[in-house]
Amino acid sequence: MASIIDLVGNTPMAELQYLNPNKNVIIYAKLEGNNPGGSVKDRAALNMIRSAIERGDITPNSKLIEATSGNTGIALAMIASMYKLPIELVMPSNSTKERTFTMEAFGAKVTLLENIETCRDYAEEQAAKNGHFLVNQFANKDNYLAHYKTTGPELWRDTDGKITHFVSSMGTTGTIMGTSMFLKEQNPHIQLVGCQPTENSSIPGIRRWPIEYLPKIFDASRVDRTIDVSQEDATIMARRLAKEEGIFSGMSSGGAAWAAIKLAQELESGIIVFICCDRGDRYLSSNLFR
Repeated sequence: MASIIDLVGNTPMAELQYLNPNKNVIIYAKLEGNNPGGSVKDRAALNMIRSAIERGDITPNSKLIEATSGNTGIALAMIASMYKLPIELVMPSNSTKERTFTMEAFGAKVTLLENIETCRDYAEEQAAKNGHFLVNQFANKDNYLAHYKTTGPELWRDTDGKITHFVSSMGTTGTIMGTSMFLKEQNPHIQLVGCQPTENSSIPGIRRWPIEYLPKIFDASRVDRTIDVSQEDATIMARRLAKEEGIFSGMSSGGAAWAAIKLAQELESGIIVFICCDRGDRYLSSNLFR
């Protein structure tokens, strides 16, 4: 019988039926909300914790700490609970209540601070001061290796090697980094497209990072193109995904879908897969669907 950990990954893909503007292009949404913790971050959380345990970096006496905008925190809280490890998660104070409550339900301690940069500084300081294990998703190679091991191979398998474009919103950039590594090994012509917010847009889970906070795992050479998406466009697309395609997801998924649809308008043919990174029920206390 499989445990929760065994159910991470192998998520389904759904073809867009109504929002695709180009009949010669296929657009798939990879439904990462089907992971047991409800988001794509389950993959990285599992690989970061399990790999650290295998190396001996995490022991039964370790206490974990991490800064998160939400989904990674939920995933880490779930995986830590399975390994009986205490964890403190540091989140921006504007995070939705659903995220905080879910982390606490898994037994995590949640600390709320001003913004994600402040959270990252606090987590690093506490780790150095108290000897906690800093998961450090922004610099942890096991973050992107999770997608090299799982997401990339799934995309290749499920499209029979015919994928031409991959679109992913960029936060820690782990998803696009690891997926790029795998897909480019299979076919160097596959285009990897990142999605980031326009200036002054706020889209939960993805950032336009100040240079001093740019994730250390990010390698610009692994991304062929970056598409900027506004908060308004991401919001509208998340609502349209729910109402027109039956795909209930968050704003960053709306942003990735918007970028995939924009891309489809430019192509003569192709198979595009975008990451639908979580579920819409994490945003019901916000204005996303109101």
